[in-house]
Parts: sequence; structure tokens; C-alpha cells
Amino acid sequence: MQDIATLVENLETTNGAQAANEAGALGSFAQKHREEMQAWQDKFCEMASVYAMCLDENGVPLTEFSGNAHEIGIIRKYISPIRIHNIYKRVSESDLEDQAVEITEVPNLKLAALAVGDKGKLSAVWIVAALFTDAKYEKSFFHCPPIENFQYQITEEKFYKTLDLMRATLGVLITVEASRSQAIAISEGSKLKELEMTSSFHRAETMTEIVSLLDSDDVIEEIMVDVLSKLCTYLQISNAFTCRIHHGNLMDIVVQWTHPGVGKLFPETTDQEVCWFLGTQKAIVISSDTQMNAGEREQLENLGIRALVSMPVVINGNPMFYACLTENRENRIWSIDDIKFVNDAIRIMQSIITKRLQTNSLASSFASLEAVLDNVGSSIYVRDITTGVLLFANRSFKKNFSKELTENKLANLFETNIPSRSHSGNYEVHHRDREKWYDVYYTRIKWVDGRPVSLCAIYDITEKKLYQKRIEQQAYTDFLTGLFNRMCCEKDLARYVDEARQTGKRGALMYLDLDDFKHINDSLGHQYGDALLQDISKTISRIEGISSSCYRMGGDEFVIIVPPDSYSQIDKIMEEIKNAFATPWYLKDSDYYCTMSMGVVLFPDHGDNVSELIRKSDVAMYEAKKSGKNRIAEYSDNIDSSSIHRLDLEKNMYSAITKKCDEFEVYFQPVISEGTVNGKRHIGAEALVRWNSNSLGFLHPDEFIPLAEYLGLITPIGNHVLMKACECCRQWNDTGLGDFSISVNVSVVQIMQNDIVDIIRKCIEENGIKPSNIVLELTERLAINDLARTKQTLLDIKALGVRLALDDFGTGYSALSSIRALPFDIIKIDKDFAKDIVDDKYSQAVVRSMVDMGRAIGAEICVEGIETQEQIEIVKGLGAQYLQGYYFDKPLRRAAFEEKYVYNG
Repeated sequence: MQDIATLVENLETTNGAQAANEAGALGSFAQKHREEMQAWQDKFCEMASVYAMCLDENGVPLTEFSGNAHEIGIIRKYISPIRIHNIYKRVSESDLEDQAVEITEVPNLKLAALAVGDKGKLSAVWIVAALFTDAKYEKSFFHCPPIENFQYQITEEKFYKTLDLMRATLGVLITVEASRSQAIAISEGSKLKELEMTSSFHRAETMTEIVSLLDSDDVIEEIMVDVLSKLCTYLQISNAFTCRIHHGNLMDIVVQWTHPGVGKLFPETTDQEVCWFLGTQKAIVISSDTQMNAGEREQLENLGIRALVSMPVVINGNPMFYACLTENRENRIWSIDDIKFVNDAIRIMQSIITKRLQTNSLASSFASLEAVLDNVGSSIYVRDITTGVLLFANRSFKKNFSKELTENKLANLFETNIPSRSHSGNYEVHHRDREKWYDVYYTRIKWVDGRPVSLCAIYDITEKKLYQKRIEQQAYTDFLTGLFNRMCCEKDLARYVDEARQTGKRGALMYLDLDDFKHINDSLGHQYGDALLQDISKTISRIEGISSSCYRMGGDEFVIIVPPDSYSQIDKIMEEIKNAFATPWYLKDSDYYCTMSMGVVLFPDHGDNVSELIRKSDVAMYEAKKSGKNRIAEYSDNIDSSSIHRLDLEKNMYSAITKKCDEFEVYFQPVISEGTVNGKRHIGAEALVRWNSNSLGFLHPDEFIPLAEYLGLITPIGNHVLMKACECCRQWNDTGLGDFSISVNVSVVQIMQNDIVDIIRKCIEENGIKPSNIVLELTERLAINDLARTKQTLLDIKALGVRLALDDFGTGYSALSSIRALPFDIIKIDKDFAKDIVDDKYSQAVVRSMVDMGRAIGAEICVEGIETQEQIEIVKGLGAQYLQGYYFDKPLRRAAFEEKYVYNG
């Protein structure tokens, strides 16, 4: 059993236990991330050729060493737990050192520790062991011979670069995880606040309805039912009753209320045995987990009660009735707010009963009402509707609004928004002098003397409004720079455009992009790139006239709005922006110059649509970049349409890449064997990419491939085509109708990627196809790149079993010696030679010589551009093995190709 005085202590104990349970739940979460961390670490070590493990902030292992188990066992002989502990302490306890490298007894084995964390707080320490292939040492200094022929070995220079990469990568991951955790906490806090606000609204609404019963002319029993009904509906309680005790141990049930579908507690209402929780002058609170003796528990079970609150209704110092609320459907743990609310409502019901019993004493009734309203958790005042005279203000109202009472400003402050014919309702009021927000609930009732009055209950919701403002600020703020973000930019721009249109003034929008920012990121590291973005943000936001209208749109792009009120200063503003970028930025103990290109549009001159204004400013910025960078360009309708088209292509290409390249379709053109031309049996197909853009429509490769290479986006597009080609190859060969091969074009940019061999291997293994069924076609441009590096990459690819073809031979830069040096299986002669081959002796001589050279170096010849039967006869006579061209078919969508060549071939 509990009374109100002890309820707080018990609920706090319950909350403490709940917090302990929630803390215990963290174990499974950490375990999940430990497994993900091990998987990431294994992949990183395989890529970097090092051995590594991770310790948490207390030095407890989170992961095991990654690498070959046998090799790790040998390494652990020289890297003892004590040595690991010592190097861990060295970086985890130092304020100056977050990385340490130490030698071991083995001359080419070194041990490193790398501490990572967020905002100065240690998160983890990675222990990294590396075997150097180029170690220099004095034999007399070491007692052990070097370790050789292990799976993971690395040069000393690459080892230190690997540590830098590891630190940067883990730093980003930890920051992202911290931001994600913060976002989750904010989201959960927002949901909790929303629930609290909703509950507060319903509680205030219910209490206003109960207070309005003070003026009811209904009989006492009906008022009791109304009060119990409103209480139980708000608290979602199944049963309630009031009773009166007589003859010491008997009771009569005065009224009962039950939730629809729930049975009554007392079928008989007179001379019932008094329940053990009645008969005292204190409130009794029983939650489902309350301890009690067997007899007490038995009586509750007989009545089907799982939780209850019982309160005496005291008249003239003695309990005249008892009001009981019970929950019979499910377990219930009462909260402090529940009990306080029930207590307030019962006190109001007590005042109503007192008023009825003392109808001959108006003063006594008013005193009772005042006592009740003085203890309700809101500020309340009552005003005569006819005369406007203030009839009553409770203690809370007098305390919080004494100045307004003295100055007679209540009506202007709280009642101006009340509709003339409205009987009840609520609205918000902003008290500007106090910078406070209030919820006002009003209702019209009859006062104790019968006159019509307006009763207003005021709740302070300032904390709620400030919380909402903080949430809005977070939604509109860029966390890296502190500037406003794109969402806020669009909202503010719409407001400024509307202001300019209404006032007849003019404003400006400036779209600013840093020139060659990628070079700073790549050369100094992302942490210095971030520092530069922060410095630039602080600088431009200090410029007078635009201090509150600077925005980061993402990456290295910023927008500055010159509001109509500041437009007269636009020349000065642009001059200060140019001056800011004319001076160096201090990064990594040195001065670095970073210029910008900026596009300017005027509103409403250049339009009044937000999206259109941003787009036009972006177009103007691109024009500035095209004109040589480090300059400002104002938008005009005369800007070259090619610039606009190029910008549209660029933006849509970035968008398509983020959507997993789904807009890029793979077409197939048949490749025909010379020996089966008449039957047109193909040996395979060439995969060709087409871009079916959602915004720009169907685009041929010539329109977008050069741009993709320039932007560095050809690699994801090429990887997408390679994967789709391998999937088709698997599905076609699974039909059992033939042994199909597919040729895939690979750009020079792709070949120069360090992971190209791994990507090709993954595509083959995931689809389970024969490597020889994939032919990678490369252009002659390969020959003008690093020949030694290119040859090694191609040899590594051929080692997988993949065949290589030289595409478009005769149009580029290569020499025969370069072709001979590279391991091509097929040489594809460009269509220009096939075009005139019927009559042109030179073209015939080239094809004949290439066939002879192919035989000499073991390469087959494919002639492209075949369009006539005469060309076929000539090429067959010259000895070419494969033919391709529109004579056989143009590039087809996958479904059309399969129907024509795979299933009906």
C-alpha cells in the first residue's frame, strides 16, 4: 500500500531499476559492432598487407589479430601482451602523442599503436604489426633473422601512409557514429517531448471540463458520474465508484462507472462489506507490483482489481464519501502525475459537494472554490462577461501576473483571440515583454452567484517552444561550419523574394564554389579541408549586410543572399568577398591560396521562383569557372546554352550515380565468327552503355562518356556495366544453348585504379562464370600511359583467365612495338578501314598486315564496321577471325538481343 507522500520515493526506485536494465542492454549493442569491426579490420588488413587488432578505451581487446593464423602465431612470439600493453598506454595516456611506432627483435618487424577518438575522448586503440620488404638494419643489433615469405608484407613508406589512411578513415567513422547517436538521441527526445506535450494538453483540457462542473445544476450523483467518467477516460481506467460507510463495517455504493465492455464491481449496491482499503483519512495507492498480505490480495482478486487509487471526500473535516478508481483489465503502475491529477479532480468534486451542502452560505462556497483553485497546477482567473470586472484570480495567477493585474492588461493579453461566439477552446499567447509563451484554455460558466463568467486557465509552455526552436535550428544548420543549410536557404530565399516583390526592392543571390578544393583535400587531408571550410564560413558570415544570410549547400558550395534591405551595399559586399579569397588561408603550418568562382542572380529581375533562382546562379557560377575560375559572373539570358546543358548533364549524372547507376542501360551487339557468317551464329556480344536519364532522356555515349571521365565518374559506371555483363553471361550460359562470351569496354581511368583486378575477380566469382568468357576491350590510349604499370595490370588481369582486346586499332597513338609489349588476345580494327576495304588497297593491306602480326604474337583479329556482303567476302579472304557491324545487327536492348540470339540463335 502507498499514500501520496511515499509514492515519489517508490517511483524513483522503480525508475532507477529501469535505468539499470537499459544500461545492461548495451552489451548486445557493443557485441554487434565488435563483429562489424572485425569484418572491416580483416578487409583493411588484406588490402594494406598488415596485421592489426583493436583495443577499447580500457585496453580490452575488441577484435583479434587479422591475418593468417599460423603467421600471427609466429609474430605474437615477438610481440608479447606486455609490449602491446606498454605501447597502448603510451598513446592512450599521452596528450601529445596519438601514434607510436617501435622496433622489435626481428629486424624487419615493427609494432605501431594508433589512438582514435572524438572531441578529445579516446574511443579505441589499433595495434598494427608490419613486416617490411625494404628494411635496412645492422645485423649486429638484432638477435633474430628477418621474417620472410609471409602473406602480408609492405614497404616502410607504404606502412606510414597506411597508418595515415587508417587514422583518417576511423576518425570519419567515429564522427559519423557520434552524429548518428546524437541524431537518434535527439529523435527519441523529440518523441518523448511530443508525448509529454500531448499528455499535458489532454490533462489541461480534462481539468477544465471538471472545473466547469462547479456551475452544474445537476444532482450530486450525476456530477459524481461525470467527474469519474472524465477521470477514467483520461487515465484509461476500467472502473470507478463512490461509496459511503455506515454502521462501521458496511458500505453503500453511491455511483459506479465502468468502461464499455467491462462489468460492474458491485452488482448489489447496499450493505456491502467494507473493503480493506477504505475507512482512513489518507489516500491509498495500490500498483500491480505493490506488496500486501494474503487477505488483502485475496479480496482484490475476488473483485478482479489489479491496481487502485482510493481517496476520501472530506466534508467539514471528516470523510463523508470515498472515491475509488480501479484497473481490472491489465497491470498498472501509477505515476506521480496520475496521483496528483486524481487528487486535484477529487478535491474539485469535494468542493461541488460542499457547495451543495452549504447552499445557504455563498461565502462558504466561494471559500471552498478558492481553496480548490489555489491548489490546481495552473494560473486561473475569472472575469464577468457583462461588466468585464475581475471576480477571481488564484494564488498562482497573482504570483505570476501581478504586474498585469495592477495595470489591468489581462483582457488585452489573454482574451483578444477568443472568438465572440465561442463557448470554450484554447490558443497560444506570446508575451513579448517577458519572452514567454502560454497556452490559454477558456470556457464560459455560471459563477457561484449565478452570473455568466469567462474562466481562463494559463499554462507556461515556454520550455516547449524553446525546445521546438532548438529542434528547428538543428534541422536548418550545417553541423560542420555552423552556417545555415540548403533547407534553410530555400525557406529564407522565398521570404526575401516575397519581401522584394511587395516592397518594390531588389535582392541578390550569390552561388559560390571553391576552385580546386579537391586538391587541398587530397594533398593535406580531409581534416584540413574541413578546417578551410570552417574558416571560409566564419569569414563570409562576418561581412556586414549578409551576416545572417550565408548558407552551405554541401561540399565546397556556398550560397549568400543579399536581402533587399542590404542590396544598396552589394558592391561593397562583393568586394569584401573577393578580398577574403585574395589572401592566403593558414593550414598545416603554412599559407595556402584557395580562390572561388561565383555566380550572381538578381531577384525579382531574373525570376521569383526559388528553384529557378538557385539554378540560374549555379549556371552563372559554372560560366565563371569556364571563363578561367577566380572570378564573378552575373547571370544573363545570353549565357551559352552549352554551359547550361553541361551543368544539367553534370548534376543529373551525379544524381544517377547515387541511385546505383540504374539509369545506365547495357545494350548488346553481336560479334560473329568468320567461319559461321552464313548461318549468322554469333560467338558473343559487345556490351555497350547507354544513359536513359529520367530528366534528360536517352543519351548516346559520345554525349556523356567524356564528361564522366572528366568528373571521375567513369569508374562506377564502368563497374556497373561489367557487373551487368557478367550477370547476363551467367544467365545465357546457364540455358545450355551455347557458350557465350561478352566483351566489355574498360576505360583507361578504370585500368589505372589500384583495385581493378579485385573488382574483376569479384564480378567473375559472384556470378560463377568462366573467366575466358569475359573479354575486356581497351583503347589505344593505353599505350601513351605508364607502359610498365599498364603491362603489369594487364598481366594480373590475364592471370585471372580473362581475355584482353585492343579496341579501335588504327585511330590512336600506339606503335606496333607497344602493342607487341602488351598481352592482347584480340585486336579490333577500327571501322574506318572496313568502310573502303572493297576498293581501297591500303585498307586491305592494313588488315592483311594485322592478320599476319596477330598470328606472330598469338592474337586474333576482329574487323568492326561491317555493313555489306562484299566487305564480308574481302575480310574473309584476308584472314580475319571475327566480324562486327550493322550488317549483322545494331546494338540491342537486352530483351531484344536475348530473343533474337540467345533463345533463337
